[in-house]
Amino acid sequence: MNAPRSFNGTPNGSSTASSNGLSDLERQLIAATQAGLPLTPRPYLQVAQQLGLTEDAVIHAMNDMLQRGLIRRIGAVPNHYRLGYTANGMSVWDVDDALVDELGQAVGHLPFVSHCYRRPRRLPVWPYNLFAMVHGHTRDEVEQQAQQIAQLLGPALRQRDILYSSQILKKTGLRLQTHRSPQE
Repeated sequence: MNAPRSFNGTPNGSSTASSNGLSDLERQLIAATQAGLPLTPRPYLQVAQQLGLTEDAVIHAMNDMLQRGLIRRIGAVPNHYRLGYTANGMSVWDVDDALVDELGQAVGHLPFVSHCYRRPRRLPVWPYNLFAMVHGHTRDEVEQQAQQIAQLLGPALRQRDILYSSQILKKTGLRLQTHRSPQE
């Protein structure tokens, strides 16, 4: 077995990039982590062992890819349904434009809101400019959470609705395409 290598651009120490702008090491790291990091106390060590690198080399390379914008973030993506949160609703709000950024920040900090963002209205059909995803065990729980948001928004709120999830969509990150031979 080879000794672990430290990071210096690519596994062999060069900084050559492939035709898509990724170095060999970056391609290997993406391929090794595209299905998710291992669920272990030291996931970067497990990836490092798989690639014959040091744990520090993997951490350094991942941080470098984050800083350069090759990857946007590293984070957990929970499956709300498996956690028992089966009533998932995108709450939509028509909020005074002068206050939407400030109020959106406050809504986004509520513990039951997984993400919150401003979107343009599409009048006359769609008057909503603030979106907040909430998760609950029941629709009643989601309705109670929406009521808390409504109280927070106060007089800036003009109208609202909740759009409940009707199906589960699988979320995935970057997937490297495997190359096929011309015969396939």
